[in-house]
Amino acid sequence: MTKQIAILGSTGSIGKNALRVIDSLGPEYKIVALSAHSKVELLAEQARRYKPKFVAITNSDYAEQLREFLGDLDIEILVGPEGLIEIAELQEMDILLTAVVGAAGLPAVLAAGRKGKRLAIANKEPLVIAGELLRKEIEKNGGVILPVDSEHSAVFQAMQSGSKEQVNKIILTASGGPFRQATAEDILNVTLEQALAHPVWDMGPKITIDSATMMNKAFEIIEARWLFDISVEKIEVLIHPESIVHSIVEFVDGSMIAQLGEPDMCLPIQYALTYPERVAGIARALRLEEIGTLTFEKPNLQTFRALSLGYEVARTGGTAPVVFNAANEAAVEGFLASRIKFVNIVEIIENCLNRHNVKPTVSLEDVLEADAWARREVTELACSV
Repeated sequence: MTKQIAILGSTGSIGKNALRVIDSLGPEYKIVALSAHSKVELLAEQARRYKPKFVAITNSDYAEQLREFLGDLDIEILVGPEGLIEIAELQEMDILLTAVVGAAGLPAVLAAGRKGKRLAIANKEPLVIAGELLRKEIEKNGGVILPVDSEHSAVFQAMQSGSKEQVNKIILTASGGPFRQATAEDILNVTLEQALAHPVWDMGPKITIDSATMMNKAFEIIEARWLFDISVEKIEVLIHPESIVHSIVEFVDGSMIAQLGEPDMCLPIQYALTYPERVAGIARALRLEEIGTLTFEKPNLQTFRALSLGYEVARTGGTAPVVFNAANEAAVEGFLASRIKFVNIVEIIENCLNRHNVKPTVSLEDVLEADAWARREVTELACSV
């Protein structure tokens, strides 16, 4: 049976890998829509190759250029953030793969949830800032969330071995980033070049900095809480520098079920697209004899204060995760632009959280309001460091 797939963020790393995966899966996997923010030439190139019915460019400054590139093709061009929502609500679309960085893609994800679509979520924001909202829409309308993030995909796969009630603990593994063995003093004068030198994964600058602060793992705690409907107390983080064991589920009988694989995003992308089936793919098969040793260690919570904040925010809920995410985005942007130091990122986020009056229940309007408030607050806090 043909699966019609839409990709939000097709010109990014996840989007490009998803297209590689779809190429390998065969003709029953069809692209019905693609979107990008500003990489208009690459988007046009993808559109010419895959001939989707719809293409969206969220930055309207590039709309005319895209029309010129695709004028000879029978493709409807959607412009602005509203274009993502139009794609999310397409009747002929079976799977929405979303890889839009930041809160920009949230309205589209919620729209797909209301339509009962299968959601393959690669970016953290939908579950971090609106996990409760999204779960309600999915449960009410019969949709499905399939995680593409490698750690949550691993948990999802491991949880096929038992029910939620039988889970004793979820263990999220982390590479530890470039500062795995650093002390709190060691990171006081970290340079941008050092922070961007990830030892395992090749990612964009924002996600690489999140790995260096371990903010990415703090977000994953919040994601896991909503994705698997599990208490925060049952979520643990372990440093695993080889990045081979992508996560582990411990069941009440003492069994630990782990998902292992090469650090290659093609595998979790493919599983989300083909679930519940498994088929041959393009990800390199793991050879344990080449790995030799797998190591695990507890994270240093003094060095990685972001982790402690992640647990606190996950317990608090409401608008706290919205502020946590937005403050991080704004602070990382400040660091990448050399306006603040690396160590200031988490300091600013913590100060922002302390200034925020949390709303316990969240609507989309609450999310957008808290997001905007946090970004303004970070601008003010960054001026004082």
